[in-house]
Amino acid sequence: MRQRQVIPGFGLTMGFSLLYLGFILLVPVASLLLYTATMSWADFWAAVSHPQVLASYRLSFGASLLAATINLLFGALVAWVLVRYRFPGKKLVDALVDLPFALPTAVAGIALVTLYASSGWVGQYLNLLGIKLAYAQLGVVVALTYIGLPFVVRTVQPVLEDLEAEREEASASLGAGRFTTVRRVILPALLPALLTGYALAFARAVGEYGSVVFISGNMPYRTEITPLLIVSKAEQYDYQGAAAIGSVMLLAAFALLVLINGLQWWTQRTSR
Repeated sequence: MRQRQVIPGFGLTMGFSLLYLGFILLVPVASLLLYTATMSWADFWAAVSHPQVLASYRLSFGASLLAATINLLFGALVAWVLVRYRFPGKKLVDALVDLPFALPTAVAGIALVTLYASSGWVGQYLNLLGIKLAYAQLGVVVALTYIGLPFVVRTVQPVLEDLEAEREEASASLGAGRFTTVRRVILPALLPALLTGYALAFARAVGEYGSVVFISGNMPYRTEITPLLIVSKAEQYDYQGAAAIGSVMLLAAFALLVLINGLQWWTQRTSR
């Protein structure tokens, strides 16, 4: 006799999950793609291949990849320090990692401009070295790095907490150097989490708007990101153009996420 469960079973919970995901995720995405499908191929191609749009693609995806790579390196380092060491103010540092989650992106953008503008606290000294952050492509990378750091740290941190320090000690006792221990013991265990954090940071950066729009300067062909261009198209009542560019961003980000998750699956399979 089948035992009755107190909590609703698979059928009911799966049904509610699919209903929720359908209304929240699938319906908006499908409506965007269907609206874009009403355009002719010539109109679609003209909208997504304009030189100004291509320049925004290069900046958005290029800066996002660079920012995610920076966060991959330094986010793993931050997670390592928070897990492996004890120091005064550790809880404060741990809480500050989540600041980009809590802080509105527009506020973050204004803070970055105040800090890195030519008259800002840091920007005035960077100008003496010939480095320009505000209203430049480098400022876009800084903003995207800022908002993406927590994704890598919070993805890697739990894995490091479950990784016993005895493995490193055993490796050292067998004569392995630090580099060999990192390469043969630590990195294989962290690689799936690193790739997941990288994918999340990249996906977050591609769609970022608020923190970038202030520090970039929004100069066409130079510092104009694709989300801003989509908003500009919508404000000009060019909804088809905005939908076409948005569809390209959606499909490109989805393809890259599939690729990165495929790499994650491959690393998990080969590490067994």
